[in-house]
Amino acid sequence: MSALILALIAGAVVGLALGALGGGGGVLAVPALIYLLGFTPSAATTAGLLIVTATSLTALWTRARAGHVRWRAGALFAAAGLVPAALAGAAAAHLPQPVLTGAFALLAAAAAVRMLRPARGTGDGSAAPRPGRAAGAGAGLGAVTGLLGVGGGFLAVPALVAVLGLEMQAAVGTSQLVIVGNSLASLATRGFTASGLDWAVIAPFTAAAMLGAWDGKRLAGKLSGPALQRVFAVLLLAVAAFMLVDALS
Repeated sequence: MSALILALIAGAVVGLALGALGGGGGVLAVPALIYLLGFTPSAATTAGLLIVTATSLTALWTRARAGHVRWRAGALFAAAGLVPAALAGAAAAHLPQPVLTGAFALLAAAAAVRMLRPARGTGDGSAAPRPGRAAGAGAGLGAVTGLLGVGGGFLAVPALVAVLGLEMQAAVGTSQLVIVGNSLASLATRGFTASGLDWAVIAPFTAAAMLGAWDGKRLAGKLSGPALQRVFAVLLLAVAAFMLVDALS
């Protein structure tokens, strides 16, 4: 199968995940770029950030039109992660490839386990935001985004619910704003690596992901949220196991 077809298929899956669940696009994009399209882990994390940024902007627009974005809360949350994202993005270029692969595998496994756990409840917008916890959660999310090239929506959504008290739909929409901010901050320090990327693969991958995000939003309205999360979690566990074996071999 040609690289173009693989890029289109993988991009569509990434977009569906991000549009339906508010996150998870980068966790699928990076391994797809490495194992299906031949990118190195370092190049894949940079390309993953480019893809996630473009796709998240598409998802952000659709969520904003529906009134599901809390701009002030999202901007404050994202602001705490900008510096950590930039610093981690610069550090990622100096880490050995097996370390990046292994760290990514552990992150994917943690995300899958979280998705399989029963939800503890959702916010209703009435909880009082806790600035210290919000800053800490935003900074941690930014560091993860910068280091591993993922938007971190699967971490941002529960954090926005638990720390800022957003209801689930608003948390999913606002997470797109956080993802865009952190991804752009990381890309600012990774710019010197972008010249070696294969744009003939990244461009169709990104286009398919952006279109998939539209379909993912509609899919989320038709299917059970928990069912979507379980399917995605099982896929993530398989990806994590494969990457961990690869990193250790």
